[in-house]
Formats: sequence, structure tokens, C-alpha cells
Amino acid sequence: MTQTIVSASKKELAEHLWTADPTIKTILKKAETQREAREQIFEYLNTLDRHYTSIYADDYFKELHAIEKNNARECIKVFKNVIRTENERITHFSALHALMNLAKNKKGASKNLDAGFLCEFINLFKGINGKSGKTDDVFILPFDNAEASLMRSEKLDKYAKKMNEYLDRYKWGLDQELIAKQQALKNKILTFFNATEEEWHTYHWHLSHVIRDKQTLSSLVSLDDDEKEGLKVAENNQIPFEITPYYLSLFNEKGRTFDDQGVRAQVLPSKTYCVNVIDNRKRQIDMDFMGEKSTNPIEGITRRYPQILILKPVNFCPQICVYCQRNWELEPSTEIKTKDEDMNNAIEWIDHNKYINEVLVTGGDPFILPDSYLDEMLRKLACIDHIERIRIGTRALVTLPFRITEDLVGILQQYHAIGKREICVVTHFEHVAEITPDVLEAVKKIRNAGMSIYNQQVFTYYTSLKYQTAALRRALRLSGIDPYYTFNTKGKEETIDFRVPIARIQQERKEEARFLPGLVRTDEPVFNVPKLGKSHLRGWQNHEIVMVLGSGQRVYRFYPWESSVTLVDTYLYTDVSIYDYLKRLAKDGQDIDEYKTIWYYF
Repeated sequence: MTQTIVSASKKELAEHLWTADPTIKTILKKAETQREAREQIFEYLNTLDRHYTSIYADDYFKELHAIEKNNARECIKVFKNVIRTENERITHFSALHALMNLAKNKKGASKNLDAGFLCEFINLFKGINGKSGKTDDVFILPFDNAEASLMRSEKLDKYAKKMNEYLDRYKWGLDQELIAKQQALKNKILTFFNATEEEWHTYHWHLSHVIRDKQTLSSLVSLDDDEKEGLKVAENNQIPFEITPYYLSLFNEKGRTFDDQGVRAQVLPSKTYCVNVIDNRKRQIDMDFMGEKSTNPIEGITRRYPQILILKPVNFCPQICVYCQRNWELEPSTEIKTKDEDMNNAIEWIDHNKYINEVLVTGGDPFILPDSYLDEMLRKLACIDHIERIRIGTRALVTLPFRITEDLVGILQQYHAIGKREICVVTHFEHVAEITPDVLEAVKKIRNAGMSIYNQQVFTYYTSLKYQTAALRRALRLSGIDPYYTFNTKGKEETIDFRVPIARIQQERKEEARFLPGLVRTDEPVFNVPKLGKSHLRGWQNHEIVMVLGSGQRVYRFYPWESSVTLVDTYLYTDVSIYDYLKRLAKDGQDIDEYKTIWYYF
């Protein structure tokens, strides 16, 4: 059904819309003003809501499954929100006005409405009437005995079988086929640079041979036409890209495949990305989406929470992630410079603030710094009595695992004192193909020294396929890394290629992650509110839909983490369209009926 709707014309969608709820069409068609329409729709929705919870309701409502009733009431709540005058004012759009024009068949009523707008309301109206079709079947145990236990076990086996079919689609870096391909490309890279096996395992060699130009890259791997186009625009406009030789070895040498597309996308800037960056530059738009300039009490520190802050000793990384939230301040790693005076002042500031007990050292990637610098910085932090935990935020495990040397681990370990102070590593694996034998060796060194490793994944288009993130969780946990956070991709316009609807990350949590054992699904899905910090995505109390724009994009109002204890500004976020996301999946060969319930995650 989802496939049918997404491929329909706007005219066909308009017919579907009013079939989903003829009563709403009648109200809108007869109403002379928006105010009249709004009042009558509220009355209609309130009546429906009462029927769903009344023992005196008609048979249709009484016999409807509780899950469908619950979804109907959620849909009613969303529709009420969308037609409220306050939300029209703050979003500068009226979905009610657009729907009235459609119902009255006014000339040009659908001209400025995307098909995604119609699809949102088709599904919302179906949901309001208890016809979402969220579940494929009804499973009820008729009695309590051994037979019922067997029936339940068989049902769970079916779930597990379906899960495994999905999970088997994703090869991780320990797959023998991928290992062989990586080894072959590694040998080609070594030959190209006239390097030895010993140099390959030396992180300094990788840092001095970071790939920064299209010519070198295309000499080592085949690039698809769109990749070439993006790199050309990047080079012509001084938009940097950087790839370590090690990370390049994770590419498929002969061209992009299903197995490596999520790896390539992280480091190869697309034409869309480059055009948006160029446009931002021309219009002098600040790309500091998170508003870090407004949360820096002193140079080198970002603080959004009471007890923890970010310390940024360096603005360089071994390689550049295209979707990075700090792409606006990262510098090419050709000449690594430390900010000694800023760091000394920042650490002194921490020393004088007794309320800070945890420091996240990040940047940039602090593991790009020399051992001696890291040792001195950690020593100074460890000398502060009120510091209980020091996190090191790094992607070196992913992009340069040879950086995790015995010497480096020894430096970390000497400041790790159980019962007094914890040193831990927070890393950022995106794709199962990134977990290789070299990564496992690096992880073992850290874990054998008694320190924990946590993963923060960014939920991008390239990690959003069915059970793709579940596969990563499973691989991480088996590798000694704890899933920690799953971040909704930052709403930066230049990274539109990576963004997915919030509804998809919510759907993934309920329909995929929830089927994994508890120790595997330890990550929390979050949205990072600019200037204020993380907002959990699991509950209505932290966010709500306030509008569906003519483009089919949902507008959310987020309530920051501290809204429970103080009055604080809320944040409006315009999401990417579910319709556009599904169209893109279909174009990429995915069966979008597998995602059919996405419309009902709010």
C-alpha cells in the first residue's frame, strides 16, 4: 500500500485523502471560515476520542483492537496540534487552510502542495479512524497452558527468523570476503606509495599520506560518476576532503557497492553538499548549527550541561566526515597545531569551577596529538580533585586503529583509577564494515587495560535501512564496544543527503532495536537541540509535531532537557519529508512497504 501511495499522482492522492475521512471533507467543504472549520473539526475529533474510550460506543469502536485505538488517539492529538492557531502563527503556515482549499476544490489548491503533504494527511486520517493497518495479524493466546507456551515460542521464532534475514544483508568487516578485498586494496595502496607492511601499521605513515585530491583517489579506487562530480566541485571550491589510507582500504576497489556505500558516503562530499556549502559561503550563513559560539564560556570549552563540558584541544582529524557538526571549524590536518595557551586557560577554568566533574576531550580528534601532549593534558586534568571522569572522543579506532599503541594505552591507563577517576573512550562507528580485525586489536588493548569504549552513531540515510543499525549494535557489542547514543542527523542544510525523518529513528527503535537483547540495545536515540543539548526521542514530553508544511515536512517543537525544572526557550525544527525519504529508498531499490508504519511515529 505504501508503494502504491508514494507512486500515485497528486490527483489520485487527493481522492485517497477524502476516502480516508469523508466527514472531514464535508466539514471543510461546508465551513465558511477557517474558525468555523476548526471548531467543527475539534468537536468531531473529541467525539471520536470519546468513542474510543467509551464502553457505550458503537460496535465498530468496541471491537477495534486496543493497539489501533491507541494509535487513533495519537493521530487525533497530532491533527489537533496541526490545526491550532498558535502553531499556524509560529510556523507561518496553515495546513487547515490548505485542506479547506482542497475540499472546496478551489482552483490551484494543490499547486503549492507536495505529494508528501497529501500522504501525511492520508495516513493521519486513516489513523484517526482506526484504519492504519499497523499490524499484519492479531496474535492472541487463547489459554494458559503448555500449548500456549509452544505457540508463543513459535511466534518468537518467526520474529527471530525475520530479524536474521535482515541482519544477514549486512556484511561486517570480519566477513572473509570483505577481509580479502581489503587486503588486496591495501596491497595496491602500499605499492602506489612505495610503502612497506611495517609502515602500514605505523600511524605516522597514515597521517603523512592522507588522501586529499581526486587524482590520487581515482588512481586507487574506481569512482562512480556522481562521486567524481562531487569531488570535482569540492576541489574547484576549496572544500576539503581527507581519507586515511587505512579507511580507503575499506572501499570496494572496483566501484561503489551495497557493502561499502555507507563507508564512501562518509568521506566523499557529494555535489549537493558542495553546492550548499558554496551557497552558505556566498550568503555568509553561519554553519555553526549547534550554536557552539553561544555555549563557550572560555576559548576551547563548550558547556551545555551542569556537570560535564567539552574540551577542544585541536581542530584537526585524521580524516573529515562530510556530515560533521563541526565542519565549519575543522582545519585540514596538513599542519597540526595545538592551542597551548587556550588549553592552559581552559584547564585552569575547569580547576576553578567545582561543579564540573566530567570532561569530554574532543575536537577535532585528540588522538591526532602526540603522546607527550596527551599525557601532559590528562595529567593536568587528573590533578583536579573534582574531576571524576575523562572521556576521550575519537574516531581513530575507526579511521586509524594503528594509533592505539601500547604506549598510548599506557598513558590512558595511568590516570584510570577505579573508585576515584574513570578514563573511557567514546568513538563513532557508523557501519558494520568498519569493524575489522585491525579494529578488534585496537579495542582489545583498551579493554584489556580495564577501560570502557562507548559508541555514538549518527543515524543517517546510509545507516537507516531496515535492521542496518541493529546489525551495527550487534557487531559493536561482540567487539567490546557499548552502544551509547544514536543521534538524529543535525539539521544542517549542507548535509541534506544524510538526513532522515525523525519518524524513522523512532520506528527503528520500536520495530528493530526492541527485538534485540537488552545488553545490545543500550543506546538512546536523541535529537541535539542547538545551544541546549540532547532531547530524548522516545516520549511526547520532549517534543511534539506542530505543523505539516505544504512540502510534506513535519515541524517539531522540542522541549529541552531542562524544561522539567525551569522555563526555557523551545526549539522549532523542520524535518525532512517522509515521502521524499521513501521515494529515495524506492529509487535505491528498497521495498518501501517494509517501512509502512513510519507515518505513525510522532
